[in-house]
Amino acid sequence: MKLHFPNMKEPLTKADMRLLDYISANTEVFLFSSIGELAGQAGVSEATISRFVRHMGCADFKELKRLVMEQVPHEGPAAKLAQTLGDKEGFTAASFIRLQQAYLEKTLEGLSEEAFEEAGEAVLTAHRVFIHAKSASASLGQLLLFRLRRLGIEAILLPSGGSELLEGLAQVGETDLVVMFSLSKVSREGRVILDYRRQAGYRTVAFVSRSFIPEQERADINLYAYRGEEKEYHSMAGPAVLVDALILSVSHKMGAQAIQNLSSLHQLKHKYTL
Repeated sequence: MKLHFPNMKEPLTKADMRLLDYISANTEVFLFSSIGELAGQAGVSEATISRFVRHMGCADFKELKRLVMEQVPHEGPAAKLAQTLGDKEGFTAASFIRLQQAYLEKTLEGLSEEAFEEAGEAVLTAHRVFIHAKSASASLGQLLLFRLRRLGIEAILLPSGGSELLEGLAQVGETDLVVMFSLSKVSREGRVILDYRRQAGYRTVAFVSRSFIPEQERADINLYAYRGEEKEYHSMAGPAVLVDALILSVSHKMGAQAIQNLSSLHQLKHKYTL
């Protein structure tokens, strides 16, 4: 990509041109590099980079990164991560956790209590719960599977895609429930799940991170979790908390049965230690 620096000082030296070409061709790597790392990657000295920064019309290396970041198309996980880290004075766990607190507040603001209660009832009354989760959501699917099975609810993980998904989907009946994770968008597999429900008769619950969803992409029940702005690194904190909240809601609805199922599992583990 061709980078533009409005305060660039001409003429550029050969070293300046070399650095500019390197940064243009390796923009995302540059955004994660320190001055020392950039010097090693481009084969120049740190002093040369300091002069280059001034020649580009920037006060310091941080300002150079900011100008480059503003010109990067914010697509793909690397660009989103760079945007998120670049917005901070310096990354710390504390600042990130505080950011997650804000995300959870927005999740709470966008969550429908009615939809949440309906989702809990749907899980509780379903004959079986099928779960579809792929890519970054796969860990959430595994978490939901683990929690439901501990409660004694029959839960089945659908294959992420391909003909195996269709083979699994063919086993889903009208008394079953399909829980899917369609956070940023509905995948091709998600569209198949939503379309096939008309024929098979099962209900669907979707974890989503969009406040507006077109009718054709909506599940029967949609649970909203905020994950950050479009150009930011997308956090899984909100969806994970929502998964655990759903499990606790189901446990509450089960009452003594949930305690009995967990106790039976505990006794089984105590007797047969593997």
